Amino acid sequence: MRTVSFSEAVVRYRFPLLVLLLLLGGLSFSAFTSMAEVWYRDPNYSHGFLVPLISGYIVYRKAGILKDTPVVPDNRGILVVLAALLLFVAASLGTESFTMRVSLVVVLAGLVLFLFGREVFRIAAFPLAYLFFMVPLPYILYDSVAFPLKLFVAKYSVLFLKTAGIVVWREGNIIMFPAIVLEVADACSGIRSLLSLLALSVAFAYFAQPSLLKRAAVIASAVPIALFVNALRVIVTGILAHYWGGRAAEGFFHEFAGMAVFGLAVVLMILTGILVGRIGR
Repeated sequence: MRTVSFSEAVVRYRFPLLVLLLLLGGLSFSAFTSMAEVWYRDPNYSHGFLVPLISGYIVYRKAGILKDTPVVPDNRGILVVLAALLLFVAASLGTESFTMRVSLVVVLAGLVLFLFGREVFRIAAFPLAYLFFMVPLPYILYDSVAFPLKLFVAKYSVLFLKTAGIVVWREGNIIMFPAIVLEVADACSGIRSLLSLLALSVAFAYFAQPSLLKRAAVIASAVPIALFVNALRVIVTGILAHYWGGRAAEGFFHEFAGMAVFGLAVVLMILTGILVGRIGR
């Protein structure tokens, strides 16, 4: 019996595949729309809109390889699907959104393995795994990361301001000047930039770097870059508040600073990628 290629299998079984996609869409509709709502209203996860598009583009880039890949269905995939569906049902009964959303990505991965086999799954593994970046973190995990980052940024921002001769002291994530008190909130902690920058750095590293080591270096750079640019934001805000009062650090500047900080982070990430790419040539 002749083994069919991926493109032949898609054409031959297009109607069953379409039905399966519709069923998966119906199953995931509520979880996906609630996730999209989080992307829309929570700036920490606004990058979620880009993740499926980037994942789809990666698959598109691999289309030339995929179309001739032999399809050998792997029954182990159905075990993955069943386990993920059980997890989805349990999470639905417990109204645990994070597990529900993650299980849907696992269902999709299991279906690819079951229907098309290991070779197709190997090629599609990265874009499938990239979809996890669209899933908002559970609050307890988010807070466990955000709070230490707030303390870190506040500590070293105050250290810099003191070195610059500005009278300032700190209590936790609260920065106090003689005439004004500022709080290092989540937006200034670096967690927002870090979540989005990690998602972008993984895609950027995948496209721009040829080796796993260089990709890992670019991805790892997202952490110090996010911390640096957000500390810079707090320092500039503190200087403005000290010399020109609290109003100078609020309103338009505060909103503009958020966009400028992320723009600077992206530029630094690209420069890091260029530097890493030149190492070893």
